Amino acid sequence: MLDQVKNDFLDGKEDDSIKTEFETSIVRSRIEKHNGGNDFILNKNRYRSLPYEEAFRRSIENPEEFWAEVAQCVEWSKPWEKVLDNSNEPFTKWYVGGEINACHNAVDRHVNAGYGEKTALIHDSPLTLSIRRISYNELLEKTSLLGGGLAKLGVRKGDRVLIYMPLIPETIMAILATARLGAIHSVVFGGFAARELASRINHAEPKVIIAASCGLEPSRVVKYTTIVNEAMGLISVKKPRCIVYQRRNVWESPLLDYQMDWDEVLNSSEPHPCVPVEANQPLYILYTSGTTDEPKGIQRPIGGHIATLCWTMKTIYGMDKNSIWWVASDLGWVVGHSYICYGPLLYGITSVMYEGKPDRTPDAGQYFRIIDQHRVNALFTVPTAFRVIRRADPEAVLGKKYSTKSLKTIFVAGEHCDYEAKAWAEKVFNVPILNHWWQTETGHAITANCLGLGHSINPPKYSTGMPFPGYLVEVLREDGSKASVHELGRIAVKLPLPPGTMSTLFLAPERFKSIYFSKYPGYYDTMDAGYIDEFGYVYVTARDDDVINVAGHRLSTSALEDVVLGHPDVVDAAVVGVPEHTKGEIPLCLYVLKDDATKNEQEITHEIVARVRELIGPIASFKIAGAVKALPRTRSGKTCRKSIANLARSKAVKIPSTIEDPRVYLEIKQVLQKLGYAKMAPDPQ
Repeated sequence: MLDQVKNDFLDGKEDDSIKTEFETSIVRSRIEKHNGGNDFILNKNRYRSLPYEEAFRRSIENPEEFWAEVAQCVEWSKPWEKVLDNSNEPFTKWYVGGEINACHNAVDRHVNAGYGEKTALIHDSPLTLSIRRISYNELLEKTSLLGGGLAKLGVRKGDRVLIYMPLIPETIMAILATARLGAIHSVVFGGFAARELASRINHAEPKVIIAASCGLEPSRVVKYTTIVNEAMGLISVKKPRCIVYQRRNVWESPLLDYQMDWDEVLNSSEPHPCVPVEANQPLYILYTSGTTDEPKGIQRPIGGHIATLCWTMKTIYGMDKNSIWWVASDLGWVVGHSYICYGPLLYGITSVMYEGKPDRTPDAGQYFRIIDQHRVNALFTVPTAFRVIRRADPEAVLGKKYSTKSLKTIFVAGEHCDYEAKAWAEKVFNVPILNHWWQTETGHAITANCLGLGHSINPPKYSTGMPFPGYLVEVLREDGSKASVHELGRIAVKLPLPPGTMSTLFLAPERFKSIYFSKYPGYYDTMDAGYIDEFGYVYVTARDDDVINVAGHRLSTSALEDVVLGHPDVVDAAVVGVPEHTKGEIPLCLYVLKDDATKNEQEITHEIVARVRELIGPIASFKIAGAVKALPRTRSGKTCRKSIANLARSKAVKIPSTIEDPRVYLEIKQVLQKLGYAKMAPDPQ
């Protein structure tokens, strides 16, 4: 068995039954114990990519020369005086003294080059039964007029503009119009409650708010201006003016005295030119926390960010100038900033905006329809989308009505991609699915399979790729020493960080240093756990606080979830750590059954426990599991494991505004109580 396991791994054909053992290094340790560690010999040339290796080496050894070349993919109003200034680490500066404008590079330069009639955005909304195509010419016209309207309201370079809108082209126009003036945009996810919105207004003190009258969910209209009006009653700073884009075919908002109609602003304004901005000035602020603490505003510098994003469209995603690109996310998240708005427009291609769900608008065939109808070449989504589609249509009967021949690759990020969902999606979409890893703080991938640098479309399973140029990634132990190959630890990046990552936290430089750089001096602490294999591939297993410490043994929740999701009757699962008096912590699993499951919950729970014991081992102490109808998911597709763990510990749980269906918590509480937890827990609010 051990020899067969080695051979299968070397051939890239891991047996499904041992895949999780590989992820937790158990198979490797057993092989070494059995054979004295002498014949686990891997061909390290198997995954080599000379273009990647050369790019990565130069980015680390000669960063100034390397990143100066990358920066040539965008246009600069004024050349930089110095590529890199790391004299005040971690407040690293790139392209010092250079001046640039993000809107010019995303729109004007393509129009100037003769591509004005090219489609920049395709907005597909089954919720409004509409499809709109926006050319680069139209994007320039609307953006420059809106920029003129903002300037008339007093917005200048360095001022903040808060944007509270759904996934529509006008949101991108608002983003680019703000950038056109050299002002700083802060997009707040549409649908955040008034309290969260007010906290961001208080912190950013925007001169103007740009809002839509409403957003759409499958079963309701979310009245954004009503939420804005409520937030105005909660703020402690000067009330900003507000421009309202009326979605008249859905719901038109009555305007109050501080509000102005979008169309009237554009009709009464003159086009405004692009204002050059020094490369290290902020392009935007993106908040990542709620209202329990002071808001944490990631501040993104303009120069390095737009240069790097433009470069990644080819180097990571393999796009060419005629590609059709689709990111299934929202503009309120970092993925939307980087790869719905800026990345594809900087590169000059067509970006699809889908205002809908994977399964309910109106059915589970919509991803296939979008690919077919718009001839999409690459899709970027979260693994949860596959789980949702698979649960609703396991044989992809609805999807088979459409052609996916245009599609070349699917990219996933944002959460762990389990084997079952990945294998199913590769089969039904008939393309490779490539995982990569990045964070709001970085703005683009830390690790990836770089298609434009010669990486294989068949990397080792479960990896998130190799470090992207500029990221010297290491795995560290708690004491700061380097972990061994395959040893689970904290993933950190040696400073300096490459261009385009966060430059600081807005109004909180000391907090910036303490959160990200104090635990491991000289490193950026990603706060994620994982390991690196013999080839240099990185495996991100969980947020570090999602690693369960069972009697001194660190186990990844994602590794356990992979085993559970391998059960044929399970479509979704979440594992959290719960207290246990002898082992400190043990895993607890909540899982979702297929609609057509043939066995009852008791039988399936017994089989899941046995499966984990067989594949992970008794070390996991896995014995508590229960079925629920649904897990708490954010609108961006992430599972809120921390809230489940807190509920199990009878802690008060405040339901985040981003949860798609808050009602799931009541059933989860009941199931946890049946399992012996959450006995004193108040109902989640």
